[in-house]
Amino acid sequence: MAVGLLYRIFISVLSWLALSARSQASKNAEILVLRQEVAVLRRTNPKPRISWTDRAVLAALSRLLPKTLRGHRIVTPGTLLRWHRRLVANKWRQPKAPGRPPISDELVQLILTMARENRAWGAVRIQGELRRLGHRVAAATIRKVLRAHRIPPPKHRDDSWRTFLRAQADTLLATDFFHVDCAFTLTRLYVAFVIEHSTRRVHLLGITRYPTAAWATQLARDFTADFETAGPCFTHLIRDRDAKFTAAFDAVFSAAGITAIMTAPQAPKMNAIAERFVGTVRRECTDRMLISGERQLRVVLDQYIAHYNAGRSHQGDGMNLRAPDDDPNVIPFPAQADRIRRKRILGGLIHEYEPAA
Repeated sequence: MAVGLLYRIFISVLSWLALSARSQASKNAEILVLRQEVAVLRRTNPKPRISWTDRAVLAALSRLLPKTLRGHRIVTPGTLLRWHRRLVANKWRQPKAPGRPPISDELVQLILTMARENRAWGAVRIQGELRRLGHRVAAATIRKVLRAHRIPPPKHRDDSWRTFLRAQADTLLATDFFHVDCAFTLTRLYVAFVIEHSTRRVHLLGITRYPTAAWATQLARDFTADFETAGPCFTHLIRDRDAKFTAAFDAVFSAAGITAIMTAPQAPKMNAIAERFVGTVRRECTDRMLISGERQLRVVLDQYIAHYNAGRSHQGDGMNLRAPDDDPNVIPFPAQADRIRRKRILGGLIHEYEPAA
């Protein structure tokens, strides 16, 4: 214990003698270096951060220190050499060439719209379509935009149900029955109709008190005969499992190139378009009137279906609040409020509005 204490006292005396032999400039430089190191060590986030001013001060003062003290600093000679190499590299580094200018937000939205509406299009196909519209965009830029918005390549995209059903709707028909009870005799009348999926256009097939399979088959013959002259192309007919839809009924449509598809038992949503029309005609027409007989019902339904096809806006998918007979390419001019004429349908039960001539 005593020997260790004497050794420490001896070492301290020697360091004091060495310190007295050093110049005042060397002592001041060491003090400044120590102060700078303390200031740097206090910046812990999570480790000390050395700025460019710290590097300049420590590099300049290290030259004034004795050789024995230079190796005990937080900045080693290797660090000084690395800083020097970095300064030289920054001085002689060539400026980077400017990249492609960013595309506008409107063009980005156009690229995304094309990719979402055409799920089989890749970057090169979108590039070609943009060039036809006067926009020159690189395929790499288009891929970058699609990746940024998480749109996968065409081979990894799956068609949405909405796109799939829209593609099939142009070739689909649906048929069904609904009944109306007369006011005084309580006779039940049966109404048969066909509705087109794509346009929601309704065709009234017939009305009878005694629906039979032969009656339904004859209605199918009349309907397909009218379509053969008109020339529309339909491939499938959706129907339920009513007993009136027999094999003869399906054969009539099959001869016209239309395949009948039966819905599953107790699954009305499989024929949702036809079921929706039944609910609409009841809410807007038959449930709000007293029907006396078959003749009146035919007149009422003829007027209502004419309104349904030509004068009623539809909320169905792809209809855009248009009537089935409206031309989608024609946008009417706004009519003045005092120049709008009201047309009464079914004695004022329904009204249509149109510009006055």
